[in-house]
Amino acid sequence: MKKKLNKILKELKSLKSELYEKDFLLTWQKSKADLKQTLLVAEALKLLRDNNISPKVFDSGLAISQFRDNSTRTRFSFASATNLLGLEIQDLDEGKSQIAHGETVRETSNMISFLSDVIGIRDDMFLGAGHEYMKEVGAALDFGYENGVLPSRPTIVNLQCDVDHPTQSMADLMHLKETFGSLENLKGKKIAMTWAYSPSYGKPLSVPQGIIGLMTRFGMEVELAYPEGYELIPEVIELAKANAEKSGGSFKISNSMESAFTDADIIYPKSWAPYSVMEKRTELLRNKDHKGLEKLEKECLAQNANHKNWECDEEKLKLTKKGKALYMHCLPADISGVSCKEGEVSENIFEQYKVETYIEAGYKPYIIASMILNSKFKNVAKTLKSIAKSKKQRVKT
Repeated sequence: MKKKLNKILKELKSLKSELYEKDFLLTWQKSKADLKQTLLVAEALKLLRDNNISPKVFDSGLAISQFRDNSTRTRFSFASATNLLGLEIQDLDEGKSQIAHGETVRETSNMISFLSDVIGIRDDMFLGAGHEYMKEVGAALDFGYENGVLPSRPTIVNLQCDVDHPTQSMADLMHLKETFGSLENLKGKKIAMTWAYSPSYGKPLSVPQGIIGLMTRFGMEVELAYPEGYELIPEVIELAKANAEKSGGSFKISNSMESAFTDADIIYPKSWAPYSVMEKRTELLRNKDHKGLEKLEKECLAQNANHKNWECDEEKLKLTKKGKALYMHCLPADISGVSCKEGEVSENIFEQYKVETYIEAGYKPYIIASMILNSKFKNVAKTLKSIAKSKKQRVKT
């Protein structure tokens, strides 16, 4: 462990990051040094826990969990990450708070933050609103801290919004780094981020947007594929193009799953709702137009049904590099014949890669813990060295 940790610490000392006292909202707002440091600290935290060393750097303090949409992996990853560092988690249930009675964002943000160190927010239901809400909370926290209401300014971690899913895409990047040996080895590797059929609708755009917004920064050949009409947010598409040009990689859009899979090193088949549909859905949700939502759902499910051939199956896998590209998914996947009649991926393919996808998901708690640690400790290398030196056992043996 010592040799590996020292290597991580050496790399950390060479980086000039700007993560201290900053929120983590969008990966493309972070420098390459920021992203590399996030990965390295996550690796160090995993190494420490794997060797039964407790990285609890907080003796007390709250981590506020605010989920405005359903979640399993991200919810428990946030709880695991905050507990790993010594924070106690508290859910903000809007239905049981004064938010239901019209309490303002500024007031709520300050009232939950008196002795809080981090606020994790998932807000992906309303297109054009989730990311803006997180920025509004941030401004409220700045106000509270600057005016002496709060003893310290809690860090905001984006646990998924309408634009990006940084904890997921960074966990995916960590998985790729571990799989291929280094970030440098990702250069020139082809990743197919493709739409896939699902018998449900309204799935956020943030996962595919997070992937194309992040992987294009590391010189990868990124092909985004979807049926006509399933476009993503235009600004993110332009961002991916610019990232690819700058990194020496490539970014391509096609309307063929087969094209995207051809010679791919990594495949990421994932359903999402069309950008235009999410715009309509947001308007209907805000107006509480239940009949309108039911009508839109029927229309979208019928539209999805026209593309049932967009399934990750054995024949398409054969098109990939040596017929065995790495399959990735944020989970839960719609597995044909298992979780649904017809879905994103065949049962055989999912079973073949199931362990890898679980490992991929398992990096998320460490990524979240890293985001918190980097924001709260100015010299994170020194902090990690101190943790290792203490040799404080997590489980007494």
